[in-house]
Amino acid sequence: MNMCAFALVLALICGVSGQYYDYDAPLFMYGQLSPNCAPECNCPHSYPTAMYCDDLKLKSVPMVPPGIKYLYLRNNQIDHIDEKAFENVTDLQWLILDHNLLENSKIKGKVFSKLKQLKKLHINYNNLTESVGPLPKSLQDLQLTHNKISKLGSFEGLANLTFIHLQYNQLKEDAVSASLKGLKSLEYLDLSFNQIAKLPSGLPASLLTLYLDSNKISNIPDEYFKRFTGLQYLRLSHNQLADSGVPGNSFNISSLLELDLSYNKLKSIPTVNENLENYYLEVNELEKFDVKSFCKILGPLSYSKIKHLRLDGNPLTQSNLPPDMYECLRVANEININ
Repeated sequence: MNMCAFALVLALICGVSGQYYDYDAPLFMYGQLSPNCAPECNCPHSYPTAMYCDDLKLKSVPMVPPGIKYLYLRNNQIDHIDEKAFENVTDLQWLILDHNLLENSKIKGKVFSKLKQLKKLHINYNNLTESVGPLPKSLQDLQLTHNKISKLGSFEGLANLTFIHLQYNQLKEDAVSASLKGLKSLEYLDLSFNQIAKLPSGLPASLLTLYLDSNKISNIPDEYFKRFTGLQYLRLSHNQLADSGVPGNSFNISSLLELDLSYNKLKSIPTVNENLENYYLEVNELEKFDVKSFCKILGPLSYSKIKHLRLDGNPLTQSNLPPDMYECLRVANEININ
């Protein structure tokens, strides 16, 4: 058996015995420390381009040697980043700064835009009040959750940015509308747990996933979602949607696979496309079940593809359900009713 195969077998045996591995790492094979590492950190010999400096009570970014591509600085007390902090590692690809004490005023100069190979930047659970920047054009994944962000800077020119996580901040719709235009590669946007009262205008049409849970949205503009021709996952739970604020075909989107409208004030079921697979409507005020909300017509080749339907927590009872419901929802695996 060669040495690489032996190392893999050893790693698997240790995993079975209960040893912890960081599965958020590029690889989770740990071994002898690499000599090219900050003395206080951990650089696995089997993957020397990764440097782990988690849980060390650090107050500043340690010296990062050349060759490091994946840098983890989670769960420390870092409250500032000097402009020259990453001068030795311009080929850095992942920078993970979750659970620190960073403020915008203490992140100096263009420290991130100098990282021309950076793909992931995570600064979750810090003290940011606005988004960080400028950012490099190489960036693909930006996470700024659990901060105090009420203002977004410009994301202009970030042609590769695909994922943005902004949940648990203090954003309003105007701040979002002004910043995200032009992100032609954006597929995933999470704006849950903010202070959005209206759906933001100008969101990129490329979105496949849009999460807006736990905001203050009461109205859906007519045909708002039509421009998102590939949208697959849409969540609007824990808002203030009522029938009067939802135009008839708001959610009749052929690409949509999952729709979450739970914990709102709906009295009737909004119409959806037959291609929808998961529909969450629990804890609304639904009083009736209209088959036409799911199937425009019924026939051998015309039926809903719904697999999971949540209706619990509504005034609906089994006796309210029409007999042709199961002909329409013939492939459903789960239908939850009170």
